[in-house]
Amino acid sequence: MRKETNYLGLIFLLAFASFLFGNSPNREIDLRGEWRFEIGDNLEFADPEFNDTKWVSIKVPGAWENEGFPGFDGYGWYRLSFTVPRHLKHKCLFLKLGQIDDVDRTYLNGHFLGGHGDFPPDYITAYDVNRTYEIPSTFIKFGKRNVLSVRVFDHHGGGGIVHGDVGLYSHENVLNLQIDLSGLWKFKTGDEWEWATMEYDDTHWKSITTPSTWERQGYIRHDGYAWYRKFVKIPKNLTRTKLILLLGKINDVDQVYFNGAKIGETGEFPKNKRDRIKGQKDVERAYFIPSYLIQTTQLNIIAVRVYDSGRNGGIYSGYVGIAARDDYLKYTRKKKQITENR
Repeated sequence: MRKETNYLGLIFLLAFASFLFGNSPNREIDLRGEWRFEIGDNLEFADPEFNDTKWVSIKVPGAWENEGFPGFDGYGWYRLSFTVPRHLKHKCLFLKLGQIDDVDRTYLNGHFLGGHGDFPPDYITAYDVNRTYEIPSTFIKFGKRNVLSVRVFDHHGGGGIVHGDVGLYSHENVLNLQIDLSGLWKFKTGDEWEWATMEYDDTHWKSITTPSTWERQGYIRHDGYAWYRKFVKIPKNLTRTKLILLLGKINDVDQVYFNGAKIGETGEFPKNKRDRIKGQKDVERAYFIPSYLIQTTQLNIIAVRVYDSGRNGGIYSGYVGIAARDDYLKYTRKKKQITENR
């Protein structure tokens, strides 16, 4: 057998394609061509300020064995600098990297975007998975230099970014978000009720990218409880609007608090370690925010309690943000219409 297939990666890709409701994406920036490349492994290579002028040039897409590194198996890094025009600021953007042999972790301006497969010692290939990564708008420097960095591990055979229409793409913004909350959230494993409160100090917590599984961001073997927290300012002009909090899809169970008050939950948490949980990982989370909970003179805190029973935990895909109720209803009706027409 050539290599083990990463079926979870394929499932993720199909879910993402479904999320686009069949809209044909537009390639806004062609990223095929000459990239900077270096063998070896150093996480500093993800830093947008890292000096890669001494690296060699390599053609993307294409196996690195055909670009002057015959027989090489192991780690290699790709980097590319490019400008994102300002007129793309109001579009939903995502990155397509085609097929990468075997494992990748991809960063934009030092921020983690996503990855497929697992690095050694728990190696799992994802050589046949087409990489498609949503890009939080907060990660992009519009009208300025952006740096894309891709960490790759190849076990054997052809290695690197080998096939595909590599580029930055846009699709129709199916749901208009009043506030985009994708990007970095505070994160901590464990389970303490004080983590839901406004008063709790989370400055010592680490940050992870949302949406994306926590396994892809250093929590490889974590199953069980974890919490997300994010402060958000809600403008006064939105206080007269009925607002919906969207948290994408969550694996497996969640409970959501706004300024310390519970506003919703999906699935059933286990009562003891032996219980089988009733999760709904493929259901988009949406919770109404009562207006009396919203603070306009100070920041508001969103806290999300999550329980994962196996691989790929956390807020992993979909819209993450705050939408007006009317826009949310248009979005759900459009989803229903497309589903009925299939």
